[in-house]
Amino acid sequence: MTSMATLSLAMWRGFIRDKMALFFIILFPLMFLFLFGGIFSDQGQSRSTLVEVGEVPLLSELPGGAKEAFEDAFDVQKSADLDAAIDEVRSGDVDAAVEQHGDDLVLHFSRADQVKAATVLGTVSSFVDGANVAASGQPPTYTLTPDQVEDDSLESIQYLAPGLLGWAIAMSATFGAALTLVQWRTTKLLRRLRLAPVSTGAIVAARVFVSLAIAAVQMVIFVGIAMAVFDLKLTDAWWMSVPLVAAGTLSFMAIGLLAGSVSKTAEGASGIANLIVLPMAFLSGSFIPLDVAPGWLQTVSTVFPLRYLNEGMLDVMVRGEGPAAAAVPIAVLLAFTLVIGAIATWMFRWEAD
Repeated sequence: MTSMATLSLAMWRGFIRDKMALFFIILFPLMFLFLFGGIFSDQGQSRSTLVEVGEVPLLSELPGGAKEAFEDAFDVQKSADLDAAIDEVRSGDVDAAVEQHGDDLVLHFSRADQVKAATVLGTVSSFVDGANVAASGQPPTYTLTPDQVEDDSLESIQYLAPGLLGWAIAMSATFGAALTLVQWRTTKLLRRLRLAPVSTGAIVAARVFVSLAIAAVQMVIFVGIAMAVFDLKLTDAWWMSVPLVAAGTLSFMAIGLLAGSVSKTAEGASGIANLIVLPMAFLSGSFIPLDVAPGWLQTVSTVFPLRYLNEGMLDVMVRGEGPAAAAVPIAVLLAFTLVIGAIATWMFRWEAD
């Protein structure tokens, strides 16, 4: 424990004295938070997604001009399962679901995004009013019954913050492990540690401890700024993001160790880490929602650990899912750590060739 504490302190001091590392691990991800947060903070979607549950005669029998206007306002999907449609509204996959009982339209909508909710309610109401005007001289034929679901759909910053935090964690853990390993090997520090009265377990434990500490600092700063500046709102099970971040850090440390094991120079390790992390960020939903991606791309993304880190944090930080929602992502990340860590251990070299 003494040797581990000494090594951890030395590694931590080396980290905070490295101005370039501090920039890329702390400030660089925050630049993306301010960039994307500023761009999307007031941006709305031109069309809303509406699920028609069963037959909705009022909408299907709209006259020509009204029908075209309706199709311009809504991207319509069909469903026969009301519970499934409401679940899609609740999770933010669609904006609203509508069903018709006689002359009464029931609109299940989301209140999380106030602007979107008002737009959907106002637009559907206008079409109901138009149908009633068509029956002029008579009492209103159709009524609209709004039904708010328990909603956790995402505003822009609600989606962006967990995804960007996942990318920041992936980047720092991968680059930190890869560059540290290569630098220690090229400067012969690994050789000296191997000959010193310090166990390999203590070296690994110290590196893991420092990486987890860095990830904790990243998370506190990132989430704190997102809440203070961009009004990020956390849900009840947000605390499960802590073990998620820890599991994610371990999995990307394993990737970094693998990159460092096969690289002979710091430039090579940096290039491999970049080649892995940056495309993975785009393919795992860190910058753009996977919901808008083609089906084949969503399937490909399931092999990336960052996908599970992002989805897990979205579920527990902003979607309102319970703590159990983090169980599968954590299990996948730890399994990934074991597999890639075993490969990295097999390829590990104490000294440069």
